[in-house]
Amino acid sequence: MRYLLLLVALITSTAFATPDFDETMVAAKQGAAAAQFNLGNMYDEGRGVPENDGEAVKWFRKAADQGLVNAQFNLGFMYDNGEGVPENDAEAVKWYRKAADQGYAKAQFNLGNMYDEGRGVPQNDGEAVKWFRKAADQGYAKAQYNLALVYYSGEGVPENNIRAYVWLSMAKTQGTAVAAGNIDILKPQMTKQQIA
Repeated sequence: MRYLLLLVALITSTAFATPDFDETMVAAKQGAAAAQFNLGNMYDEGRGVPENDGEAVKWFRKAADQGLVNAQFNLGFMYDNGEGVPENDAEAVKWYRKAADQGYAKAQFNLGNMYDEGRGVPQNDGEAVKWFRKAADQGYAKAQYNLALVYYSGEGVPENNIRAYVWLSMAKTQGTAVAAGNIDILKPQMTKQQIA
């Protein structure tokens, strides 16, 4: 009897370990964008179903077409990295831009990187800075770090060690370890008044 109770407890706990795939599928097929996004994540991560990037893309696209910002970002990421679809920088930019225009910081950062590297769009330092700033202003540490680097190097903005120092400091307070090392490199190039 003890083993039977243990078996029942084990079966019950595993049945509720992940969101119910069947219920999510039903809602996704009915057009619920959040369910489509969740289903895409389930396929992407192999939660409750075998991992399948092609199916993930399919469901992310359905949710993205309805304007769901997380799905737009994920779809851009899939194109950016060639997961479930052939790598396509122009498509990545398209979907990152849709999410970035809705204020999604990760998409703004990734779009800034696409402009910085000239992937899917002509290389444009000014546009890269614009998108890094939008994400940095929302507190996105990676964008704060990148913005510091462009101020230090003068790419897309006038060179400005004070602004570079400020953005590095902000990134450092959020745990970006490499920012601390760059602060140590930058400090000897600045006066005490500039650092204060």
